[in-house]
Amino acid sequence: MSKPLEGIKIIDFTHVQAGPACTQLLAWFGADVIKVERPGSGDVTRNQLRDIPDADALYFTMLNSNKRSLTLDTKTQEGKEVLEKLVRESDVLVENFGPGALDRMGFSWERLNELNPKLIMASVKGFSDGHHYDDLKVYENVAQCAGGAASTTGFWDGPPTVSAAALGDSNTGMHLAIGILTAIIGRGQTGRGQKVAVSMQDSVINLCRVKLRDQQRLDRIGYLEEYPQYPHGEFSDVVPRGGNAGGGGQPGWVLKCKGWETDPNAYIYFTIQGHAWEPICRALGKPEWIEDPNYATPQARQPHIFDIFATIEAWLADKTKYEAVDILRKFDIPCAPVLSMKEIANDPSLRASGTIVEVPHKERGTYLTVGSPIKFSGLKPEITGSPLLGEHTDEILAELGYSKDQIANLHSSRSV
Repeated sequence: MSKPLEGIKIIDFTHVQAGPACTQLLAWFGADVIKVERPGSGDVTRNQLRDIPDADALYFTMLNSNKRSLTLDTKTQEGKEVLEKLVRESDVLVENFGPGALDRMGFSWERLNELNPKLIMASVKGFSDGHHYDDLKVYENVAQCAGGAASTTGFWDGPPTVSAAALGDSNTGMHLAIGILTAIIGRGQTGRGQKVAVSMQDSVINLCRVKLRDQQRLDRIGYLEEYPQYPHGEFSDVVPRGGNAGGGGQPGWVLKCKGWETDPNAYIYFTIQGHAWEPICRALGKPEWIEDPNYATPQARQPHIFDIFATIEAWLADKTKYEAVDILRKFDIPCAPVLSMKEIANDPSLRASGTIVEVPHKERGTYLTVGSPIKFSGLKPEITGSPLLGEHTDEILAELGYSKDQIANLHSSRSV
Protein backbone atom coordinates (compact mmCIF):
# COMPACT_ATOMS: atom_id res chain seq x y z
CA MET A 1 0.00 0.00 0.00
CA SER A 2 1.45 3.36 -0.99
CA LYS A 3 1.64 6.01 1.70
CA PRO A 4 0.69 9.68 1.24
CA LEU A 5 4.07 11.05 2.36
CA GLU A 6 6.27 8.70 0.35
CA GLY A 7 8.96 10.71 -1.43
CA ILE A 8 9.15 13.32 1.35
CA LYS A 9 12.60 13.30 2.99
CA ILE A 10 12.88 14.82 6.46
CA ILE A 11 16.05 15.68 8.39
CA ASP A 12 15.17 15.10 12.03
CA PHE A 13 17.45 17.19 14.22
CA THR A 14 15.11 16.87 17.23
CA HIS A 15 15.53 15.16 20.56
CA VAL A 16 13.51 14.21 23.66
CA GLN A 17 9.75 14.39 22.97
CA ALA A 18 8.08 17.32 21.16
CA GLY A 19 10.11 17.16 17.94
CA PRO A 20 10.40 13.35 17.80
CA ALA A 21 6.62 13.02 18.30
CA CYS A 22 6.12 15.26 15.26
CA THR A 23 8.56 13.45 12.98
CA GLN A 24 7.38 10.00 14.10
CA LEU A 25 3.85 10.88 13.01
CA LEU A 26 5.13 11.92 9.59
CA ALA A 27 7.22 8.74 9.35
CA TRP A 28 4.11 6.64 10.06
CA PHE A 29 2.46 8.25 7.05
CA GLY A 30 5.34 7.44 4.71
CA ALA A 31 7.97 10.18 5.03
CA ASP A 32 11.63 9.09 5.04
CA VAL A 33 12.69 10.53 8.40
CA ILE A 34 16.45 10.58 8.92
CA LYS A 35 17.25 11.12 12.58
CA VAL A 36 20.60 12.90 12.81
CA GLU A 37 22.36 12.05 16.07
CA ARG A 38 25.66 12.70 17.76
CA PRO A 39 28.14 9.81 17.28
CA GLY A 40 28.58 7.71 20.39
CA SER A 41 25.65 9.11 22.36
CA GLY A 42 22.66 10.05 20.22
CA ASP A 43 19.35 11.30 21.53
CA VAL A 44 19.56 11.68 25.32
CA THR A 45 16.38 9.63 25.74
CA ARG A 46 18.18 6.51 24.49
CA ASN A 47 19.52 6.05 28.01
CA GLN A 48 16.96 7.89 30.16
CA LEU A 49 14.78 5.82 32.51
CA ARG A 50 16.17 2.54 31.21
CA ASP A 51 14.46 -0.70 32.20
CA ILE A 52 16.95 -2.92 30.35
CA PRO A 53 20.68 -2.21 30.83
CA ASP A 54 22.54 -1.18 27.66
CA ALA A 55 19.37 -1.20 25.50
CA ASP A 56 17.54 1.84 24.19
CA ALA A 57 15.05 3.10 26.76
CA LEU A 58 11.32 3.00 26.08
CA TYR A 59 11.40 6.79 26.22
CA PHE A 60 13.33 6.67 22.95
CA THR A 61 11.73 3.67 21.26
CA MET A 62 8.18 5.00 21.70
CA LEU A 63 8.99 8.32 19.99
CA ASN A 64 11.25 7.21 17.15
CA SER A 65 9.65 4.30 15.34
CA ASN A 66 9.77 4.11 11.52
CA LYS A 67 12.87 6.37 11.35
CA ARG A 68 16.44 5.86 10.12
CA SER A 69 19.41 6.88 12.28
CA LEU A 70 22.43 8.75 10.87
CA THR A 71 25.26 9.64 13.22
CA LEU A 72 27.00 12.86 12.23
CA ASP A 73 29.43 15.26 13.88
CA THR A 74 28.57 18.64 12.41
CA LYS A 75 31.53 20.23 14.19
CA THR A 76 33.89 18.70 11.64
CA GLN A 77 34.25 19.99 8.09
CA GLU A 78 33.50 16.54 6.71
CA GLY A 79 30.34 16.36 8.82
CA LYS A 80 29.20 19.76 7.58
CA GLU A 81 29.69 18.61 4.00
CA VAL A 82 27.53 15.54 4.59
CA LEU A 83 24.80 17.73 6.07
CA GLU A 84 25.00 20.10 3.10
CA LYS A 85 24.46 17.18 0.72
CA LEU A 86 21.54 15.99 2.82
CA VAL A 87 19.94 19.45 2.91
CA ARG A 88 20.13 19.73 -0.88
CA GLU A 89 18.16 16.48 -1.24
CA SER A 90 15.61 16.94 1.57
CA ASP A 91 12.19 18.50 1.85
CA VAL A 92 12.05 19.40 5.53
CA LEU A 93 14.49 20.01 8.39
CA VAL A 94 12.98 19.78 11.86
CA GLU A 95 14.90 21.06 14.90
CA ASN A 96 14.42 21.88 18.56
CA PHE A 97 17.85 23.26 19.41
CA GLY A 98 18.29 26.24 21.69
CA PRO A 99 18.13 29.72 20.15
CA GLY A 100 20.99 30.34 17.69
CA ALA A 101 22.36 26.78 17.73
CA LEU A 102 21.87 26.20 14.01
CA ASP A 103 23.40 29.59 13.22
CA ARG A 104 26.51 28.70 15.24
CA MET A 105 26.66 25.38 13.39
CA GLY A 106 26.84 27.34 10.14
CA PHE A 107 23.34 26.43 8.99
CA SER A 108 21.28 29.57 9.49
CA TRP A 109 17.95 29.88 7.69
CA GLU A 110 19.65 32.01 5.06
CA ARG A 111 22.28 29.33 4.45
CA LEU A 112 19.70 26.54 4.34
CA ASN A 113 17.59 28.54 1.90
CA GLU A 114 20.65 29.09 -0.25
CA LEU A 115 21.43 25.36 -0.31
CA ASN A 116 17.83 24.39 -1.05
CA PRO A 117 15.19 27.08 -1.74
CA LYS A 118 12.46 24.44 -1.49
CA LEU A 119 13.48 23.35 2.02
CA ILE A 120 11.01 23.83 4.86
CA MET A 121 12.63 24.50 8.24
CA ALA A 122 10.38 23.58 11.15
CA SER A 123 11.23 24.51 14.74
CA VAL A 124 9.95 23.67 18.20
CA LYS A 125 10.39 26.57 20.61
CA GLY A 126 9.56 27.14 24.24
CA PHE A 127 8.11 30.59 23.60
CA SER A 128 7.43 32.44 20.37
CA ASP A 129 10.10 34.68 18.87
CA GLY A 130 10.07 38.05 20.54
CA HIS A 131 8.43 36.81 23.73
CA HIS A 132 10.07 38.22 26.84
CA TYR A 133 10.82 34.63 27.97
CA ASP A 134 12.15 33.43 24.60
CA ASP A 135 15.55 32.61 26.13
CA LEU A 136 14.09 30.26 28.76
CA LYS A 137 14.65 26.52 28.49
CA VAL A 138 11.24 24.84 28.47
CA TYR A 139 10.16 21.34 29.41
CA GLU A 140 6.74 19.70 29.63
CA ASN A 141 5.61 21.02 33.00
CA VAL A 142 7.10 24.46 32.38
CA ALA A 143 4.94 24.73 29.25
CA GLN A 144 1.83 23.59 31.11
CA CYS A 145 2.37 26.32 33.69
CA ALA A 146 3.19 29.04 31.16
CA GLY A 147 0.26 28.03 28.96
CA GLY A 148 -2.44 28.33 31.61
CA ALA A 149 -3.17 24.62 32.01
CA ALA A 150 -1.73 24.20 35.52
CA SER A 151 -3.54 27.22 36.99
CA THR A 152 -6.90 25.76 35.96
CA THR A 153 -6.21 22.10 36.83
CA GLY A 154 -6.72 20.47 40.22
CA PHE A 155 -9.00 21.28 43.14
CA TRP A 156 -9.84 24.73 44.43
CA ASP A 157 -8.31 24.08 47.86
CA GLY A 158 -5.02 22.78 46.42
CA PRO A 159 -2.07 24.06 44.35
CA PRO A 160 -1.94 24.36 40.56
CA THR A 161 -1.53 20.88 39.07
CA VAL A 162 0.14 19.62 35.90
CA SER A 163 -1.48 16.96 33.74
CA ALA A 164 0.01 13.55 32.98
CA ALA A 165 -0.94 14.12 29.33
CA ALA A 166 1.96 15.65 27.37
CA LEU A 167 0.25 18.96 26.67
CA GLY A 168 3.59 20.73 26.31
CA ASP A 169 5.58 18.12 24.39
CA SER A 170 3.60 15.70 22.22
CA ASN A 171 0.84 18.27 21.75
CA THR A 172 3.38 20.74 20.37
CA GLY A 173 4.69 18.02 18.06
CA MET A 174 1.19 17.47 16.66
CA HIS A 175 0.80 21.20 16.03
CA LEU A 176 4.18 21.28 14.26
CA ALA A 177 3.21 18.33 12.07
CA ILE A 178 0.14 20.28 10.92
CA GLY A 179 2.38 23.26 10.18
CA ILE A 180 4.83 21.15 8.16
CA LEU A 181 2.08 19.56 6.08
CA THR A 182 0.55 23.00 5.44
CA ALA A 183 3.97 24.31 4.31
CA ILE A 184 4.40 21.33 1.98
CA ILE A 185 1.06 22.12 0.36
CA GLY A 186 2.05 25.80 0.19
CA ARG A 187 5.32 24.88 -1.50
CA GLY A 188 3.33 23.12 -4.18
CA GLN A 189 1.71 26.48 -4.93
CA THR A 190 4.76 28.74 -4.68
CA GLY A 191 7.70 26.44 -5.38
CA ARG A 192 9.52 27.71 -2.28
CA GLY A 193 10.05 26.54 1.26
CA GLN A 194 9.52 28.59 4.39
CA LYS A 195 10.10 28.61 8.13
CA VAL A 196 7.51 27.04 10.41
CA ALA A 197 7.67 27.46 14.16
CA VAL A 198 5.47 26.27 17.02
CA SER A 199 6.02 27.26 20.62
CA MET A 200 5.17 24.98 23.53
CA GLN A 201 3.43 27.81 25.36
CA ASP A 202 1.24 28.58 22.35
CA SER A 203 0.30 24.92 21.90
CA VAL A 204 -0.83 24.60 25.51
CA ILE A 205 -2.80 27.85 25.25
CA ASN A 206 -4.52 26.48 22.15
CA LEU A 207 -5.79 23.52 24.19
CA CYS A 208 -6.90 25.84 26.99
CA ARG A 209 -9.18 27.99 24.86
CA VAL A 210 -12.28 27.07 26.89
CA LYS A 211 -10.55 28.46 29.97
CA LEU A 212 -9.80 31.68 28.08
CA ARG A 213 -13.50 31.68 27.20
CA ASP A 214 -14.31 31.34 30.90
CA GLN A 215 -11.98 34.19 31.85
CA GLN A 216 -13.90 36.54 29.58
CA ARG A 217 -17.25 35.37 30.96
CA LEU A 218 -15.95 35.79 34.50
CA ASP A 219 -14.74 39.30 33.72
CA ARG A 220 -18.20 40.21 32.45
CA ILE A 221 -20.59 38.60 34.95
CA GLY A 222 -18.42 37.69 37.97
CA TYR A 223 -19.30 33.99 38.20
CA LEU A 224 -19.22 30.73 36.21
CA GLU A 225 -22.39 28.77 36.65
CA GLU A 226 -20.99 25.38 35.56
CA TYR A 227 -18.17 25.39 38.15
CA PRO A 228 -18.58 23.70 41.56
CA GLN A 229 -18.06 27.09 43.22
CA TYR A 230 -21.49 28.19 41.95
CA PRO A 231 -23.84 29.11 43.57
CA HIS A 232 -22.59 28.57 47.14
CA GLY A 233 -18.91 29.46 46.75
CA GLU A 234 -17.05 32.63 45.84
CA PHE A 235 -15.17 33.62 42.70
CA SER A 236 -12.05 35.77 42.49
CA ASP A 237 -11.13 37.63 39.32
CA VAL A 238 -9.37 34.61 37.72
CA VAL A 239 -10.69 31.30 36.39
CA PRO A 240 -10.59 28.89 39.34
CA ARG A 241 -9.59 25.26 39.53
CA GLY A 242 -12.74 23.22 39.05
CA GLY A 243 -11.75 19.77 40.24
CA ASN A 244 -13.39 17.23 37.95
CA ALA A 245 -16.08 19.54 36.59
CA GLY A 246 -16.71 19.35 32.86
CA GLY A 247 -15.02 22.11 30.86
CA GLY A 248 -17.69 22.19 28.17
CA GLY A 249 -20.55 23.41 30.35
CA GLN A 250 -22.04 19.97 31.11
CA PRO A 251 -21.81 19.08 34.83
CA GLY A 252 -19.72 16.00 35.39
CA TRP A 253 -17.73 14.31 38.14
CA VAL A 254 -15.56 11.28 38.91
CA LEU A 255 -17.63 8.90 41.05
CA LYS A 256 -16.73 5.84 43.14
CA CYS A 257 -17.70 2.36 42.03
CA LYS A 258 -17.55 -1.03 43.72
CA GLY A 259 -14.02 -1.77 44.88
CA TRP A 260 -12.76 1.80 45.20
CA GLU A 261 -11.39 1.06 48.67
CA THR A 262 -8.63 -1.12 47.21
CA ASP A 263 -8.55 -0.12 43.53
CA PRO A 264 -7.43 3.50 42.97
CA ASN A 265 -9.12 3.49 39.55
CA ALA A 266 -12.50 1.96 40.45
CA TYR A 267 -14.32 5.08 39.28
CA ILE A 268 -16.36 6.31 36.36
CA TYR A 269 -16.76 9.78 34.90
CA PHE A 270 -20.45 10.68 34.79
CA THR A 271 -21.79 13.62 32.80
CA ILE A 272 -25.21 15.19 33.30
CA GLN A 273 -26.29 16.66 30.00
CA GLY A 274 -29.61 18.41 29.65
CA HIS A 275 -31.01 16.07 27.02
CA ALA A 276 -29.90 13.05 29.05
CA TRP A 277 -31.63 14.08 32.28
CA GLU A 278 -34.75 11.95 31.76
CA PRO A 279 -32.75 8.79 30.89
CA ILE A 280 -30.50 9.45 33.90
CA CYS A 281 -33.49 9.61 36.21
CA ARG A 282 -34.89 6.38 34.78
CA ALA A 283 -31.54 4.58 35.03
CA LEU A 284 -31.19 5.62 38.67
CA GLY A 285 -34.76 4.68 39.57
CA LYS A 286 -35.64 8.32 40.24
CA PRO A 287 -38.48 9.05 37.76
CA GLU A 288 -39.93 11.61 40.15
CA TRP A 289 -36.93 13.89 39.44
CA ILE A 290 -37.95 14.30 35.80
CA GLU A 291 -40.71 16.84 36.52
CA ASP A 292 -39.55 18.02 39.96
CA PRO A 293 -38.96 21.80 39.67
CA ASN A 294 -35.89 21.43 41.89
CA TYR A 295 -34.26 19.17 39.27
CA ALA A 296 -36.03 19.64 35.95
CA THR A 297 -33.63 22.23 34.44
CA PRO A 298 -29.83 22.63 34.50
CA GLN A 299 -30.22 25.90 36.41
CA ALA A 300 -32.43 24.23 39.02
CA ARG A 301 -30.05 21.28 39.39
CA GLN A 302 -26.85 23.25 39.89
CA PRO A 303 -27.44 24.14 43.59
CA HIS A 304 -28.09 20.42 44.23
CA ILE A 305 -25.42 19.02 41.91
CA PHE A 306 -23.35 17.32 44.61
CA ASP A 307 -26.46 15.82 46.19
CA ILE A 308 -27.27 14.38 42.75
CA PHE A 309 -23.74 13.00 42.42
CA ALA A 310 -24.03 11.46 45.90
CA THR A 311 -27.23 9.69 44.84
CA ILE A 312 -25.53 8.39 41.70
CA GLU A 313 -22.55 7.22 43.77
CA ALA A 314 -24.89 5.31 46.08
CA TRP A 315 -26.39 3.63 42.99
CA LEU A 316 -22.84 2.72 41.87
CA ALA A 317 -21.81 1.19 45.20
CA ASP A 318 -22.59 -2.42 44.20
CA LYS A 319 -21.44 -2.13 40.58
CA THR A 320 -17.95 -2.29 39.10
CA LYS A 321 -17.04 0.52 36.73
CA TYR A 322 -17.50 -1.80 33.77
CA GLU A 323 -20.90 -3.02 34.98
CA ALA A 324 -22.03 0.55 35.56
CA VAL A 325 -20.98 1.74 32.10
CA ASP A 326 -22.67 -1.27 30.47
CA ILE A 327 -25.94 -0.27 32.15
CA LEU A 328 -25.66 3.46 31.51
CA ARG A 329 -24.67 3.14 27.86
CA LYS A 330 -28.07 1.54 27.18
CA PHE A 331 -29.63 4.81 28.31
CA ASP A 332 -27.28 6.86 26.09
CA ILE A 333 -25.76 8.54 29.16
CA PRO A 334 -22.27 10.07 28.61
CA CYS A 335 -19.86 8.22 30.90
CA ALA A 336 -16.63 6.23 30.87
CA PRO A 337 -14.61 4.00 33.19
CA VAL A 338 -11.42 5.51 34.57
CA LEU A 339 -8.88 3.28 32.86
CA SER A 340 -5.42 2.62 34.26
CA MET A 341 -2.44 2.46 31.91
CA LYS A 342 -2.32 -1.32 32.53
CA GLU A 343 -5.93 -1.65 31.38
CA ILE A 344 -5.20 0.47 28.32
CA ALA A 345 -2.14 -1.63 27.49
CA ASN A 346 -4.24 -4.79 27.50
CA ASP A 347 -7.43 -3.42 25.96
CA PRO A 348 -8.38 -5.73 23.04
CA SER A 349 -10.26 -2.95 21.23
CA LEU A 350 -7.20 -0.69 21.30
CA ARG A 351 -5.03 -3.55 20.07
CA ALA A 352 -7.46 -4.33 17.24
CA SER A 353 -7.65 -0.69 16.11
CA GLY A 354 -3.86 -0.25 16.06
CA THR A 355 -3.92 2.39 18.79
CA ILE A 356 -1.73 0.12 20.93
CA VAL A 357 0.78 -2.03 19.05
CA GLU A 358 3.62 -4.46 19.73
CA VAL A 359 6.72 -3.99 17.61
CA PRO A 360 10.02 -5.90 17.44
CA HIS A 361 13.33 -4.29 18.39
CA LYS A 362 16.82 -5.63 17.71
CA GLU A 363 17.96 -5.20 21.33
CA ARG A 364 14.81 -5.10 23.43
CA GLY A 365 12.78 -7.81 21.74
CA THR A 366 9.09 -6.93 21.44
CA TYR A 367 7.88 -3.77 23.14
CA LEU A 368 4.56 -2.00 23.43
CA THR A 369 3.98 1.44 21.94
CA VAL A 370 1.26 3.72 20.66
CA GLY A 371 0.16 3.53 17.07
CA SER A 372 -1.43 6.20 14.94
CA PRO A 373 -4.30 8.01 16.68
CA ILE A 374 -5.48 9.10 13.22
CA LYS A 375 -7.42 6.46 11.30
CA PHE A 376 -7.81 6.38 7.51
CA SER A 377 -10.04 4.34 5.23
CA GLY A 378 -7.23 3.89 2.71
CA LEU A 379 -4.16 3.73 4.93
CA LYS A 380 -3.15 1.56 7.85
CA PRO A 381 0.25 2.76 9.08
CA GLU A 382 2.72 -0.03 9.79
CA ILE A 383 4.63 0.73 12.98
CA THR A 384 8.22 -0.51 12.93
CA GLY A 385 10.85 -0.54 15.66
CA SER A 386 13.02 2.46 16.42
CA PRO A 387 16.53 2.47 14.90
CA LEU A 388 19.71 1.62 16.75
CA LEU A 389 22.17 4.49 17.05
CA GLY A 390 23.74 5.05 13.63
CA GLU A 391 22.10 1.93 12.22
CA HIS A 392 21.53 3.50 8.80
CA THR A 393 24.59 5.75 8.55
CA ASP A 394 26.37 3.84 5.77
CA GLU A 395 23.11 3.30 3.88
CA ILE A 396 22.27 7.01 3.91
CA LEU A 397 25.81 8.05 2.96
CA ALA A 398 25.70 5.67 -0.01
CA GLU A 399 22.41 7.23 -1.09
CA LEU A 400 24.12 10.63 -0.97
CA GLY A 401 26.74 9.37 -3.42
CA TYR A 402 29.61 8.46 -1.08
CA SER A 403 31.78 5.53 -2.13
CA LYS A 404 32.82 2.76 0.28
CA ASP A 405 36.28 4.33 0.62
CA GLN A 406 34.81 7.75 1.34
CA ILE A 407 32.48 6.26 3.94
CA ALA A 408 35.44 4.50 5.55
CA ASN A 409 37.34 7.81 5.66
CA LEU A 410 34.37 9.52 7.33
CA HIS A 411 34.35 6.81 9.98
CA SER A 412 38.10 7.09 10.51
CA SER A 413 37.83 10.85 10.94
CA ARG A 414 35.00 10.28 13.45
CA SER A 415 32.75 12.57 11.47
CA VAL A 416 30.07 9.86 11.46
